[in-house]
Amino acid sequence: MALPWPTFETWNRIREDDRAALSDVLTELLAHGALLGDAGRDRELYLLAREYQRELTDYLAPLHLQLVPDPDRPILQLRPVPGDCGLLVKFNKAETLLVLTLWRIYHDARMEQAAEAVVVSANDIWQRLKLYFEQVDPPTPPQLREMLGKLRNRRLVRLQWHDDPGQFGESQVEILPTLARVIPFENAAAWQQQVELYQSDGTPNSDSARSATSNPNEPDQNPALPL
Repeated sequence: MALPWPTFETWNRIREDDRAALSDVLTELLAHGALLGDAGRDRELYLLAREYQRELTDYLAPLHLQLVPDPDRPILQLRPVPGDCGLLVKFNKAETLLVLTLWRIYHDARMEQAAEAVVVSANDIWQRLKLYFEQVDPPTPPQLREMLGKLRNRRLVRLQWHDDPGQFGESQVEILPTLARVIPFENAAAWQQQVELYQSDGTPNSDSARSATSNPNEPDQNPALPL
């Protein structure tokens, strides 16, 4: 049974032919944290969302969620307001180390060249994890696959698994710009400061760990995403 359309004034102005698709836009944003409008149906939803960006922004504001368009790619992303948004899910420690590693790979690639896509192999990621957190046991291939799958569900990466399960390390991972906004370090020095908290045993020092709720420009030791 379909629920009635919202009665507040701005949403009553939305054309009836667009309402079902706009519901799909909100579902995509709230379920995955971002809308990737590259092709097909997702492209249609993205274009519609840009047309109704003001209405979507007003709808999400009471939830303390910001709608952030990517300046270079057809992406709309939800970003929680630190300290105010209650619809959050946090990464665990292993996922946080992975996200930190992916952030640095993405940062270095974009510093070297203005490539539109940053694509690496699963093996490259594993090697970087070992380099940055040498005192921490790296994830097994099944663990890494599971964590990458979670990041894909949150629209932080795209994945192309290798056809041969025995060649998992050759699987391709595209790091999306949405990930850089989940943990928005100003530069590599700020990233290094956070990484040092984990380099001994994977557990941040409670006295030096920083909280995103105190400063929106300083990421939490366990980054948070909209549910």
